[in-house]
Amino acid sequence: MITKTVIIFVFILIIASLGMALKYLFIDGERSSRTIKALTLRIGLSLALFFLLLLGYQAGILHPHGLNTGINKAQSATPR
Repeated sequence: MITKTVIIFVFILIIASLGMALKYLFIDGERSSRTIKALTLRIGLSLALFFLLLLGYQAGILHPHGLNTGINKAQSATPR
């Protein structure tokens, strides 16, 4: 349960960093170092989230599940 909470928290931080970068872009203009720092933070957080997901999967904490669209059932039921 704590891993899902950490993943959601990091995702919220990514969205907040993107919002801060947009705010700094409007306030400071195109050549703002604050915009670049906020976008760099977003990239770092995105990479950290990606590696957290990989680590959780490798450790067996996170389990992927596919979407059941019913395509496979329809294809297997059709006679050929």
